[in-house]
Amino acid sequence: MGEHGSDSTVFVGKKPTMSYVMACLTLFQNGAVDITLKARGRAISKAVDAAQILTKKFVPDVTVKSIELGTELVKSIDSGTTSDVSSMEIHLSK
Repeated sequence: MGEHGSDSTVFVGKKPTMSYVMACLTLFQNGAVDITLKARGRAISKAVDAAQILTKKFVPDVTVKSIELGTELVKSIDSGTTSDVSSMEIHLSK
């Protein structure tokens, strides 16, 4: 499932979208009330997809409480250069 800390955060990355949907479902079933989907760069569209699938198909009583947009400075391991990467947090609430 997704990586998540005690604050119920799911980090969206390279896995299929449904694995993040399942991670959120598991957290909600285990009693979480608020979940944050975090993504950056190309994973942002996957986080949006996961939130939409979750709220429209699986758990209609879950809503998107807020969305935070940001930019993170990321350093390339290969070249050592830094670049700005867009980031997004989707806060879901039951």
